Amino acid sequence: MKKILVIGAGFLQDFVILKAKQMGFYTLAVDADPNALGFAHADKYAVINIVNEEACLSFAREEKIDGVLTAATDYGVLTASYIAEHLGIPGLNYESAKLIKNKYLVRKRLYENHVDDTEQTFEVNKDTDINELALQITYPVMVKPCDGSGSRGARRVDNFSELADACKYAMDGSITHRAVIESFIIGDEYGAESLVVNGEIHVMAIMKKWMTKPPYYAELGHAIPCGLSSEIESRAKECVANAIKALGINHGSVNMDMLITTNGSIHIIDIGARMGGNMIGPCIIPYGTGIDYMGNMLKVAVGDEPDWTVHEHKSVVTKLLAFTGGKIKELPNFSEIQKKFGVEIYHHMNDGDVVNEYHTNLDGCGYVVANFNDVNKAERKAEEARKEIEFSIER
Repeated sequence: MKKILVIGAGFLQDFVILKAKQMGFYTLAVDADPNALGFAHADKYAVINIVNEEACLSFAREEKIDGVLTAATDYGVLTASYIAEHLGIPGLNYESAKLIKNKYLVRKRLYENHVDDTEQTFEVNKDTDINELALQITYPVMVKPCDGSGSRGARRVDNFSELADACKYAMDGSITHRAVIESFIIGDEYGAESLVVNGEIHVMAIMKKWMTKPPYYAELGHAIPCGLSSEIESRAKECVANAIKALGINHGSVNMDMLITTNGSIHIIDIGARMGGNMIGPCIIPYGTGIDYMGNMLKVAVGDEPDWTVHEHKSVVTKLLAFTGGKIKELPNFSEIQKKFGVEIYHHMNDGDVVNEYHTNLDGCGYVVANFNDVNKAERKAEEARKEIEFSIER
């Protein structure tokens, strides 16, 4: 029985842990939270902060693992790469992992390799002269943490008078206290999910995305098919593959976000060297493409051959359980709502929980997944179920 270590054991990592167990792996997990959901399903776990590379490596070495991966969080990417490199097991090379953690260096590399249509980018740290930089910028721009995820710390800036506050907001949300400034692109947002196997790039899907209105820019859901023309979807996949090559990503999952304008310009706005969150692994890719994404991801992690067999698939739509704030008095009957609308509901809410008003992905309470032959029907059913959940929660 091969041993696999999952870096992180929260709600979204738990799906990977359960899949690994189902596939017959001896499954280990680490997380700083002693009550992490995935610990209940792992064969063995350790309470370790996932950004502590040495401590996680020590645990992995003691357990003589065969594979390591992280999912749905950027914070485990460096650690997984560090462990793989030191133990000589499959993994993303550490230099690329470090590069991807810095959004400015990523943007610079993409620009130098003419990967997409984005031009303007700047890096900001505590020593940057913001007033001088403000005069060099063509507005509007997006300011975000160099190493953040889940839209936290991101803000649009329309003129120089707003720049300093936005930079401070972004740097406060950054582990390294740095921010990146990029041109603000007006377009529709899409996601892309890929798996790299021995340097061979498999772009599995381009996904439509729904986002919150400004000033927050957080995800509200995904859909396959994405609704793009075949020509633009093909160009988007080409941009994704070229970005992976330019960044030297040799192994594992890659999640990207991009903006596509009405004239077909493509702008990659974020890259994570791990499986995407928001049900992309357990539901969106397998339901929408027929590919056993998490199964392949786990196989690749231990050096086994993936299986690209395409199974039956339909249109898929997900909607985040994104609510206004309040304290939960009583939850609705989720089983009845699932039956009524023909959807799946995944949540992590309990009576008595305090729900934050939805500003970033971290404020989400779960997901509705709709899987039908018609994407419009799937969207309608997912949204109807989401609304019924929201209005049925007693606060």
